[in-house]
Amino acid sequence: MIIRKVTASDNFETIGEIYASSWKASYRNIIPQDYLDNLKGSRWATRIAKSQYTAFVVMEGEKYIGTSSISPARDEELQGWGEIISIYVLPEYFGKGYSQPLLEHVIGALAKQGYNDIYLWVLSENARARRFYEKNGFQKTSHIKNITIGGKDLKEIRYSKHLSPQTPFSTQQK
Repeated sequence: MIIRKVTASDNFETIGEIYASSWKASYRNIIPQDYLDNLKGSRWATRIAKSQYTAFVVMEGEKYIGTSSISPARDEELQGWGEIISIYVLPEYFGKGYSQPLLEHVIGALAKQGYNDIYLWVLSENARARRFYEKNGFQKTSHIKNITIGGKDLKEIRYSKHLSPQTPFSTQQK
């Protein structure tokens, strides 16, 4: 397994498909099914190619397994914080040990960028993701964001984590 920064030579369509397939599996029974059925990787491929965020991929040989994006805080009141925008792996790799090193890597990348505090948003109904982040030291905050996806009103919960100055920058290679 190798985790590395996305470069211009990466296959953005394939990375976009990680988002689409992960959404379809992770958000089944949370986001309306007709919305999920119509998701295409090209939606994210365009965003990745044009993004100012730092993106990473998990590779197993030549196969793209997962992806994550980080940035300085997008929320105005958290200026000076780092944000984990997304972490997704292909559904067939759920529970197989790819998400953990990816999360550790992006936390390390944010620490290397000088962030002492980081946060992320997670859908309140996404119990699996919430357990994963809580297991990794993220604390649920009282901040809730109301969003609408596919015509359904949903709530996102902000999770935060304080980083120690010794948080290492992982260059995960197994």
